[in-house]
Amino acid sequence: MFSDADMLRLQQEQYRHDHRNHTDILHLSKNDRLKHYGLHFAKYVGRLARGEADPIPHDRTIIDTLLVSLSAANTLHQHLTAPAPLSKDARQIDPLRTYADAAGRFADACEKIDHLEEFIPIARKANADIMTWALHTAEEREIDLQQALRTRRGELRARQFYIAD
Repeated sequence: MFSDADMLRLQQEQYRHDHRNHTDILHLSKNDRLKHYGLHFAKYVGRLARGEADPIPHDRTIIDTLLVSLSAANTLHQHLTAPAPLSKDARQIDPLRTYADAAGRFADACEKIDHLEEFIPIARKANADIMTWALHTAEEREIDLQQALRTRRGELRARQFYIAD
């Protein structure tokens, strides 16, 4: 599992990746970025709920969840720390329910933005819970996270064919 230093490194790597490859999103206001990430989380929960009927593999969706959670953390100025063990309830119920719950809370925080209600603590807690779910799920599935993140970022980087480094 990841340490606090590993989490900081992941956030820094995501910051660099986003600044090179996702300027369209970075040019949005922070509130709109958070809503964008909330839509991603909802999309990913839907993918996972469809199971094998969805053409995108579960492992890729888990990696995409990690990447978006890192971007959301950076937008929220949230210093992610090493994940705590999943609670007994989270381990005993359908794992998708744990993700859906956190994604729903993140969406609730995004909706509160429009009402000028307090949303940052809700968004940060939900995002931390999403990250914890994703890291534990990746571990259970024996995903090599370092390699998977590198590969996925490479795929996303290739979309920006017009950027010369």
